[in-house]
Amino acid sequence: MVTKTLTSAAIGINSFKIEVEVDVINSLPSLSIVGLPDSAINEARERVRSAIKNSGFSFPTGKVVINLAPADIKKEGTNFDLPIAVGILKEQGLEIPDSEEIAYLGELSLDGSLRKINGTLPLVSGLKEVGVNKVFVPKDNAEEAALVSNIQVFGVNHLRDIVNHFAGEQIKETRIDISKFFDENIEEIYEYDFKDVKGQQKAKKALEIAAAGGHNILMSGSPGSGKTLMARCFASILPPLEMDEAIELTKIYSICGMVTKDNPLIVRRPFRVIHHTASQNGIIGGGANPKPGEITLAHRGVLFLDEMPEFPRQILEVLRQPLEDGEIVISRTKNSVKYPAQFILVGAMNPCPCGFLGDREKQCSCSEYQIQKYRAKISGPLLDRIDLFVNVPRLTSDELVNSKEKAESSSEIRKRVINARKVQINRYKNESIYTNSELNPSQIKKYCVLDKESLDFMKLASQKYLLSGRKYNRILKLARTIADLNNDEKIDISHLTQALQYRVDTIENI
Repeated sequence: MVTKTLTSAAIGINSFKIEVEVDVINSLPSLSIVGLPDSAINEARERVRSAIKNSGFSFPTGKVVINLAPADIKKEGTNFDLPIAVGILKEQGLEIPDSEEIAYLGELSLDGSLRKINGTLPLVSGLKEVGVNKVFVPKDNAEEAALVSNIQVFGVNHLRDIVNHFAGEQIKETRIDISKFFDENIEEIYEYDFKDVKGQQKAKKALEIAAAGGHNILMSGSPGSGKTLMARCFASILPPLEMDEAIELTKIYSICGMVTKDNPLIVRRPFRVIHHTASQNGIIGGGANPKPGEITLAHRGVLFLDEMPEFPRQILEVLRQPLEDGEIVISRTKNSVKYPAQFILVGAMNPCPCGFLGDREKQCSCSEYQIQKYRAKISGPLLDRIDLFVNVPRLTSDELVNSKEKAESSSEIRKRVINARKVQINRYKNESIYTNSELNPSQIKKYCVLDKESLDFMKLASQKYLLSGRKYNRILKLARTIADLNNDEKIDISHLTQALQYRVDTIENI
């Protein structure tokens, strides 16, 4: 008799149901797995055999055939160990119910104990969508699985626990209160704070606007002007994650094995720093079975590129599509995987190779050709996707040593950013977006309405600065954010003027 056990397999951050079919044939003892398994699943043959025997159960004496259906989709990972073992135990006549509403996930040790697996949250989410209401997972994954609502989660330490559970020794259901993670992280302590940054008021304001609306920003200035420090402070003014954002981000980190037992939910916006020697696959994602890269790990957070012109042009160019669409599609011969990549790009660069072009105290030693060649490393289409350009001049010795100005703290700036984000979340509650930067052209027409005076102003600006359609729309989105920070319902000329000031300044004149 063929037995069936349910489990799940992941593609990207989504998953689909897998039926593990087990049959024992009267033949020479062996165990074979079919249904496009990867090497990790093929190796499960030895793990499962030892786990069953060391748990005190008998292993079939005939040929055991295991089919992972549907058979035309590649399966990978170690989460198939447990459903395979359960299927074999059911075939041996143990009292484990056949049900379309029960699923199993987990990697087995040789002694029958269960080890933590990656991707639990997306796997369980996919099972819930197909009608599964009860899932058995390793104990270390139980709290992560319990983040999925309306599904019973049972954390298992050993293969015997499942047999005992259905024999009457019930495993305690794992429950979790998601709100506690947000309550515990309202007041977070950051290593870098804007109160420690002297001067640079224009740059700080630009970063506040970027955080409030989710806009990309590029800072240019001499070495030592504070670009990197302010970029690291930027994380301290970002608003907390919304519940849906936290779940989506946790799915990504779960697939990468970056979710811990003690912190099953990601509640802090990521701040990913990339070195210019990083590979394209490391940044974009890839591999034979595509995995997330840095741009996906920065989803709903920040991707910081220091010394942007030092990055290979090919790597910078592949950022264009995710910056525009908020997602990255990784295509391979056999499959295509889509990962979310809605991040804020924060870039920093020097104005020239030596770094002192326009400096008030040091003389630039670069030729015009060197300067143009250096700046040309960042293409026009990529610059077109950056909303704010800001010059960060190096402080003079007197400003650095004798300044007694008390800088505004990150917590004070963050309050304004959070208020602006709340306005946007309420405004776009029916649009499936969170920030002004995500507005598409039709939504811009709906939410960035200009009066006649503002329209005339933008017409003149378009003629003077030869604005493209993309630049024009980005200025409107930027003005919308500035208005939200000022608690203004409508966009007026003052908002447009400020947005234009940040946007039409380009790499050539900052």
